[in-house]
Amino acid sequence: MNGHFAAVGNGPSAQQYEHGIQVIDEDKSFNTHLNEYMIETRVAEAGFNYHLISVFGSQSTGKSTLLNALFGTEFSVMSESERRQTTKGIWMSKNKKEGANSGGSKMAENILVMDVEGTDGRERGEDQDFERKSALFALATSEVLIVNIWEHQVGLYQGANMGLLKTVFEVNLQIFLKDRQSQTRSLLFFVIRDHIGTTPLSNLRNTLVQDLTKIWSSISKPQGLENSKIDDYFDFAFAALPHKILQPEKFITEVERLGTRFTAGHRSTKDQEFVGGVFLPEYHRRIPADGLSIYAEGVWDQIVNNKDLDLPTQQELLAQFRCDEILREVLVPFDTVIAPLEEQQAEATRSGKTSVLPDLGITGAAAREKCVKAFETQASRYHKGVYTVKRTELETKIDARLKALYQGQLSAAHKAGVMAFSDAVTHSVKAGQKAGGSYEFAEIVEKQKRKTLDIFKKEAQSLSIPGVAWSNFKPQYRLFETELNEVSARLRKEEMRRLAIRVERWVKSRLGDAIGLEFNKLGSGRGGTGAPETGEKPPTEKDLWDRVWNAFIGIVKDAETRFADRAKSFDATPDEVQIGLWRLRRKSWVALRERIDEEVMESNILMKLRENFEDKFRYDEEGVPRIWRPTDDIEGIYTRARESTLGLIPLLSRFRLMETYAPPDLPGFVGVQPTGAEAEDEEDLAPIGGVDEEEGKSLEEEMTVLSESKRQDLVVRFKKMADGVYVEAKRSAIGGITQVPLYFYVILLVLGWNEIVMILRNPMLFVLILLMGGGTYVAYTLNLLGPMMQMSGAAYQQALEIGKEKLREFVANNDMARQAIAMPARGSDPIGLDTLDSQGKKKQRPIDDDDDI
Repeated sequence: MNGHFAAVGNGPSAQQYEHGIQVIDEDKSFNTHLNEYMIETRVAEAGFNYHLISVFGSQSTGKSTLLNALFGTEFSVMSESERRQTTKGIWMSKNKKEGANSGGSKMAENILVMDVEGTDGRERGEDQDFERKSALFALATSEVLIVNIWEHQVGLYQGANMGLLKTVFEVNLQIFLKDRQSQTRSLLFFVIRDHIGTTPLSNLRNTLVQDLTKIWSSISKPQGLENSKIDDYFDFAFAALPHKILQPEKFITEVERLGTRFTAGHRSTKDQEFVGGVFLPEYHRRIPADGLSIYAEGVWDQIVNNKDLDLPTQQELLAQFRCDEILREVLVPFDTVIAPLEEQQAEATRSGKTSVLPDLGITGAAAREKCVKAFETQASRYHKGVYTVKRTELETKIDARLKALYQGQLSAAHKAGVMAFSDAVTHSVKAGQKAGGSYEFAEIVEKQKRKTLDIFKKEAQSLSIPGVAWSNFKPQYRLFETELNEVSARLRKEEMRRLAIRVERWVKSRLGDAIGLEFNKLGSGRGGTGAPETGEKPPTEKDLWDRVWNAFIGIVKDAETRFADRAKSFDATPDEVQIGLWRLRRKSWVALRERIDEEVMESNILMKLRENFEDKFRYDEEGVPRIWRPTDDIEGIYTRARESTLGLIPLLSRFRLMETYAPPDLPGFVGVQPTGAEAEDEEDLAPIGGVDEEEGKSLEEEMTVLSESKRQDLVVRFKKMADGVYVEAKRSAIGGITQVPLYFYVILLVLGWNEIVMILRNPMLFVLILLMGGGTYVAYTLNLLGPMMQMSGAAYQQALEIGKEKLREFVANNDMARQAIAMPARGSDPIGLDTLDSQGKKKQRPIDDDDDI
C-alpha cells in the first residue's frame, strides 16, 4: 500500500519523495520528515501560496481513485477482486496537474492532497478511535475537506458518516475554535459518486444540508457558543460524478470539469456566492508553508492526547444516540407537569408573596417516577453502561429541577410558618389580655411552636423521595426549629418589655401619690394646693428625704416582686429576669427624679413655702387662727415663722438622709449591669450620675435638686411674699375699730333731745331729711354714690377755677384793688405765668423792628 511513498520511520529517498509521504501511520505516529518533503517539492518556499485538501469517506468508496483522477497523484487504489483496505493512516502528495489547463482553466499552485484512511472498515471493526482522530486532523488542518459519498448513502446516518461528523464537529469546536478571536472557516465539498441522475443534485444537496444542520444543533457547545450555527464555521459545495465503470468516458469528463473548481476564488459582495474557484482566503489557516510541518504535528499531538476523543464503539454510539432521544422524549411530559409549578413559584417570588404549593410532593414524586420508568422501559435494552450513565444523567436533570422547586417550597413554608407562629402567639396574648390578663405566655408559645413544627414536618416529609439523598430535609427542619426558638425569644423579650412598661407605669402612679403626699406635708393645704387640711403632720420636717427614700424603696420592692413573679410565667431565663429588674430600678429612679423635679417647680415650691410660712405665722400651736391686736408680738412671730420656712430651702436643695447627712446609696440600689445585657437594653435608659461613670456626672450632682441660683432666687421671692403677709397682718392690727359703749348712745340721746324735737316739729325740715336719706339710700343701692361723688368733685374743681379767673380779671381791671394788694400799674410789665420762664425769672422782651429805625 503506497509502497512507493516515503513511509513513517524510514529514511526516505528522493525517489519516494517524488510520489508523496505518509503523514500519520496506522499506529498514530506522526512523520517527522514532513518538512523535508515540503522542501523537496519546493512548497516550503511558497509562503502562504499553497492549499491543503483532504478526502474523507467510507472505506472502499474510491477516495484514492478520485484524488488520482483529479490531481494526477499515485495513491494506491483498491483491487476490485479482493476489496480490502488499501489506505492505512494519512498520506500526502502534491498535485501533479499543477499548471495544466483543464477545460480552459488552470489549477491553483502548490495544492497538497491528503488521502485519509477510510471509515467503517472491517479491518478495524468497532475500533473507530483512529478514524475519528484522523478525520478531526483532516478537518482541523485542511482548507477543503472532500467528503466522498455514494448516492445511495445520502440520507443515511452511519452510511453518510453523520455520526462521525457529529463527533468531529463537537470536538473541533471545543478544541480549535472556542478560543479563536477570528473564526476560521472550512469548505465541506461533497462529491456524490455513482450519480445516475434519478434524484436531482439539488435534492441531494438539501438532504445533506438538513442532516448536517440537525447534527450541529445536537452537539455540545462551549460556553458563549451555545447559539452558534454550522454556517458560522463551514461552507458547503456539492458535485456529482457518474459511475466510473458503467460510464467511464462521462466520468472522466466530469472529473476534468470538477478539477476546474480547484482554483482561487472569492465571495460575491451582492449575494455572498462563490465566484471563481473553491479556495477562498478565509479558508487558509495562514500558516507559512515552511511551518506547516510543525503546525500539523502540534494539531495531531493535541488530538491524540485529548481524552475526549477516546470514543466508544458502534454499539455504544447507538446506545448514546437512542438514549439521548429517549431522554428528550420522556422529559416532555415531565416538563409539562413541573414547568407550571416553577412559573407559579417564580411569580410568587417576584411579587414578594409567600406561596406554598398544595400537594407538591405528591405531584413531583409522581412525575419523577413516571419519567424514570418510561426511560427505563425504552432504554434498558441498549448498552448497559451507556444506559446507566444516561439514566443517571436523566435523574440528575430531574432532581436538579425538583430540588430547586422543593427548596423553594420549603423556603415558602419556612417563612409562612414563622409568620403564622408569630401571629398566633400575638393573637393568643391579646385574647388573654382582654380576658383579664390571666394567661400563661410560656404555655402559649410552646403550644403554638409544637403546632407549627408539626405542619412544617408534614410538608417536609411529603417532599421526601425514597432513595434520594438530597430529599432528606432534616437540616431545613432543624433550621426552622432554630428560627422558631429565636422568634420565641424575641416575642418573650417583647412581652417582657411590655410587662416592664406596665410595671413602670404602676411605679410612676404610686410614686406620684406617695411623693406628692410627702411634699404636701410641708404645708397645711389652706393655701388651696390640694394638700390635706387634716391628718398627722410629721414631727419634724428634716426627715423629708428619709420618708421619700423609704417610700420609694418600698414601692420599687413591690414592683420587683410583681415583675419577677410574672416573668416566671414567661419561662424567662434568670439572666433575662435580672436584666428586667436592673432596667426597672433605673427607670424607677428616673421616674422619682422627674416627680421630685415636678414638685420643686417654681410655682409649686413657692406655694408650699407660703403654706408652710402661713401655717406657722397665722396659726398658733393649737392650730387656731390668730386675730392680730396692736399688743401682739407680730414681729417676733413673723421672724420665727420666716426663719423656720427659710430653713426648708437648703433641705430641699439636696437629696440627703437625716441620719448620715449623705445621699442614699444609689449605686448599690441600682446595681451593676448584668452580663447578659445587650446594647438595645440600654438604648432607652437615661444616664444616672454616680452610676454611669462615662457620663461624667457625679452622685452629688445627681442628688442636687435645686441649683444655687435657683435657691437664691427662691429665697428672694419668698421673702417678698412673706413681707407682704406681714404687712397685711400689721394693717389689720392697726386698722381695728374699738366698739362704742352703750351708755354713750344714752348720753347722746339726753343731750340732743331738744334738737330732735325741733326737727320733728318742723315738717319741711323733716321731709327734707327724709328725701335726702331716701335719695342717699337709692344711690347706694344702685352703686351711684361713687359716680355722684366724682361728679361733685369735678364740679367743685370747675367752680374753683372759674372763681379764680374772675378774681384775676377783677384785680387786673380795678385800680383800687391793685393798690390794695400793691400791684403795679396797668402800663408796666405785668407779672404772670405767661411772663416767667421755666426757672421763675422774667422773660426777656423781644426787640421790635421799629427800634432799629
